[in-house]
Amino acid sequence: MRSALLGVESRMKRCSTLGAALPRTATCHPNIQHRLLRRPLSSVATQRSQQNVQSESLPQTANPRVEPSNLFSSELAHLRKTLLHLLGSAHPQLTEIAQYYFIHPSKQLRPLLVLLFSRATNGLGSSWHQKLWESEQARGQARELDRPLTRPDVLNDWNPNMPDHSASFHVPFQLRPPPPIPTLQYSRPLHDPPAQPTLSLSVLPTQSRLAQIVEMIHVASLLHDDVLDVSPLRRGAPSAPALFGNKLSVLAGDFLLGRTSAALSRLGEYEVVELIAGVIANLVEGELLQLREVYAPDSIDGAEASFVPSSSHGRVSQARWNLYLKKTYLKTASLMAKGARAAVVLGGTREGEVWKEVAYAYGRNLGIAFQLVDDILDYEAGDDVLGKPGGADLKLGLATGPALFAWEEHDDMGPLIERKFEGPGDVELARHLVRNSSGVERTRELARQHAQQAKDVLSALPDSDAKEALEQLTERVVLRKW
Repeated sequence: MRSALLGVESRMKRCSTLGAALPRTATCHPNIQHRLLRRPLSSVATQRSQQNVQSESLPQTANPRVEPSNLFSSELAHLRKTLLHLLGSAHPQLTEIAQYYFIHPSKQLRPLLVLLFSRATNGLGSSWHQKLWESEQARGQARELDRPLTRPDVLNDWNPNMPDHSASFHVPFQLRPPPPIPTLQYSRPLHDPPAQPTLSLSVLPTQSRLAQIVEMIHVASLLHDDVLDVSPLRRGAPSAPALFGNKLSVLAGDFLLGRTSAALSRLGEYEVVELIAGVIANLVEGELLQLREVYAPDSIDGAEASFVPSSSHGRVSQARWNLYLKKTYLKTASLMAKGARAAVVLGGTREGEVWKEVAYAYGRNLGIAFQLVDDILDYEAGDDVLGKPGGADLKLGLATGPALFAWEEHDDMGPLIERKFEGPGDVELARHLVRNSSGVERTRELARQHAQQAKDVLSALPDSDAKEALEQLTERVVLRKW
């Protein structure tokens, strides 16, 4: 791990080219720090050169003509519309709740990342032509992705939007031989793939379905989060728990994860199943870390001691900083990182090829930067901008980046954090201390460092409009006000 003193903030250090710029009181957790094939970017560039993939040096400012959201605006609109067909249920109210958050406008950042990395890397992986053939001739065709792997009368998962591929439960059931499997005449590729990788600038049906899957997982996590956080608003409208109640909201989230798992299995890629299943586990682990932070704060130092050096600096312990950044990865960055990596795997990248490593490192750093800015907006923006209550973290007893940095400048912040801002006037005083400190600026600088590291790894990719859009995202994530 490389450490260097940053001129902007003397109390920060850069963990590595792909790691986080952490407060000096923090260390790089081995489960958070990502090593790109355990090699520096120079070796990545060497590999790219050996593979004869041309790319110029990263520009200082991405081409302003490439608007990330506009690049796939029609595709995202289509994916959202067709996604609703995946959520039909035998219970109309369950269908209504499951579709509720998809109806309201959202940033759609996670599916956009899947589409951008698909377009930025398709054609580079050694198995690309096999994947392309599957999308045209075999199981990877768009129409095949809705077809169940098991007989509908065995699955008993009725979707009124897909009557040909689903069935309801019936009391009478007789053991009977399965119907004959239709013989599909697939033609194998006649020619070997070219020796030189070439960008195809296309997106496979499996990658489009993955974009829907990551958004479904994100929405399922929102349904569960709004129950746990007792949130009255989401995306500028009443939250699902406020409108439908806690029990139905939890069940709708579970239902979404069930439909997600079925769609995931039909992609036909074991590594992608493992990655996305890991995301779901990460979301749960991150929520448990947050609950422990609120309800069992005394356990933090002991539980995190395995990766925290014995010495510490400043008022904020290394354990607390590492817990905060680890939780940020688990709850936010994991889905972006693993979703991007899964997209590249579906494009034919094999183990040992750098493209999926780039995707993961980018998504990990961008996701952490995104959440750090979200934590800033919790102090700066109002309900009408966020689409959810401002100051929610303090009301939940959570000390995020701005409060932790403010603690290093104001002793009075310590007791507020320790008692979870539960005393009369604690929330207002905490916001006052943050405003009268450099906490927001230092948190934004931390986000900026992560965003820059996400941008740096893109230098391994050949030039394309998708790459330029990914570069633009690293800048917009830090500057966003939404």
